[in-house]
Amino acid sequence: MRYFLDISFRGARYHGWQIQPGDITVQEEVQKALSLLLGKETAVTGAGRTDAGVNALHMPAHFDSDVELDADRRRNLCRSLCAICRPDITVNACVPVSPDAHARFDAVLRTYRYFVNTRPDPFVYPLSWMSAGSLDFEAMNREARELLGTHDFTSFSKLHTDVRTNICTVSRAEWHRIDGDRWYFEISADRFLRNMVRAVVGTLIDVGKGKAGEGHIRTVMSKMDRCGAGTSMPAHALFLWDVEYPYPLWTNNQTELL
Repeated sequence: MRYFLDISFRGARYHGWQIQPGDITVQEEVQKALSLLLGKETAVTGAGRTDAGVNALHMPAHFDSDVELDADRRRNLCRSLCAICRPDITVNACVPVSPDAHARFDAVLRTYRYFVNTRPDPFVYPLSWMSAGSLDFEAMNREARELLGTHDFTSFSKLHTDVRTNICTVSRAEWHRIDGDRWYFEISADRFLRNMVRAVVGTLIDVGKGKAGEGHIRTVMSKMDRCGAGTSMPAHALFLWDVEYPYPLWTNNQTELL
């Protein structure tokens, strides 16, 4: 039987999602806890990678079990995983899926959010980046629209990655105001390159600070050179916000939630 987990985590203590020798990762912590609870070595496959320090509101992951887990056992499993992995990792749901469902390869849309505040605030700084000055969010939104569609995002990718293509299709890219001094950038795409979101945000911040003008995003993309884009923004303000699939998961399984 195959099951999907809905995992939330704060990434500050972890070297990203994926297991890496010598580093503590979210995947390793969840996998160890799940193996302990199921009584056998159990692999966990996530929807994708996250960089060191990046957070996730929803990171879907799947695992296989030799025994069927009924609703009560799944709820107890979630509670036990939370108890073992707390306080930085929670498991919100466990739902049965088709044996060939895949958390990574079946995902059709991924959404990230990057949080920014323009006034010092001791209650949001651990999960938001503070700008030292004001930002022109209208100009940043005009430039963000240039990201929409299918493009080569080489300029926003970490160098020397092992992907076959740097082509991505972006369906959403926009700054949203939370309140007077707090904003977030939301971007959705079929796939993301390593470091892509943080590089995109850094490039838009240059526009917001007046360091770059109209057409900057288009120019940067056309160069296909990472040196042409802005700095990679700090990881602590970035969240993997949602991952969508061509079949229902959590929305029709609310009884599975804690």
